[in-house]
Amino acid sequence: MSVIEVKHVTKDYGHGRGIFDVSFEINEGEAFGFLGPNGAGKSTTIRHLMGFSKADEGELSINGKDSWKSAANIKQDVGYLPGELAFPKGMTGDQFIEFMANARKITDMTRTEQLKELFKVDTSKEIKEMSLGTKRKLAVVTAFMHNPKILILDEPTSGLDPVMQERFIQFILKEKSEGKTILLSSHIFTEVDATCDRIAIIKNGVVVSTVESNELKQSTNKSFKIEFASFEDYQKFIENTEFTIPTKRPEQNQVKLSLTDQKMQEFFTELSKVKVNFISEIKFTLEDYFMDFYDRKKTVAAGEENLRYGLH
Repeated sequence: MSVIEVKHVTKDYGHGRGIFDVSFEINEGEAFGFLGPNGAGKSTTIRHLMGFSKADEGELSINGKDSWKSAANIKQDVGYLPGELAFPKGMTGDQFIEFMANARKITDMTRTEQLKELFKVDTSKEIKEMSLGTKRKLAVVTAFMHNPKILILDEPTSGLDPVMQERFIQFILKEKSEGKTILLSSHIFTEVDATCDRIAIIKNGVVVSTVESNELKQSTNKSFKIEFASFEDYQKFIENTEFTIPTKRPEQNQVKLSLTDQKMQEFFTELSKVKVNFISEIKFTLEDYFMDFYDRKKTVAAGEENLRYGLH
C-alpha cells in the first residue's frame, strides 16, 4: 500500500529552477531516500508534499489525502523535520515543546523526555541563543514527540556533530523496525545508504534514477586497485590492456579500473603477463552509482561542497 505518492509533479520557477515531472511512491513501512546536492529539488518536492506550496502540475498525497487540500490534516499524521529551521520568536526550548505538545494534544511527555535524553539537548535556553546543532536537536525532538507513523525528514542531520549523526541513524533504524514509513532527503551518502530500502537520485529538478538499495550492494560491477612490481610492468599493462583505465598513478605504479563478473577471467589473464605487488577489490558504493549521474569534477568545480563524497 502506498502511503506517500508523488505523481508527475512540476513546479517551474523559471530559468531552469524548480522540479519537473517528479514521480515516486513510498509503501507502508518503507524507508525511501531522496538523494542529491543542495539545489537539486529535494526541499522543493518536500514543501509541496507537506502542502506549503501548490504544484503547477501533478498530484501529491499522504495517506490518500491531497497534500494541498488537506495540508492541515496531514500535519497531524506526519513527523516533519524541515531542512531550514524556523522557530517562533522569544521562546525557550521548553516553551516551544509545550507549544507543540498543546497543538498535538499530547499529555504524556514520557517520549519527549526520552528524546531529549537520547539527543542530549538542553531545552531550557532561549532558542535564539542556541547553536545550530542544538536547534536541530530541538527540531528532532518536536518532530518525533507525537510518535508519528510517517516521517518526512529534510536534511535531518545538518548541523549535528558526527556522534549525533550516528545516533540519529540508529534512531531512524529503530523507527523503521517499528514499521514507520520514512522519506529521508539528504546529500549524505552514509545516512541514506544505512537507512533506506530504495533511493531516488534527483538532478536539476528531475528524478534521474530510482534503485533498490540491495541491488547496489549486490552489484556485479567490481572495482580494483592494482599496484605493479615495477614501472615497466605498469607500462606494459597500460599499453596492452583491452580495459578502460579511468585512474592511472604512474608515480606509484598503480591503476584503478572497473569491470563486470563476465570480464574477470580476461582481466586475470592480462594480469598474469606482468608482475604485481597487490590487487585489492574496492567495494561498489552508493557514491559510485550516484556519480554515474553527476560528473565528479564538474560537481566540485560548481561549488557543491555540501555533497559529501568521502574521496580517498
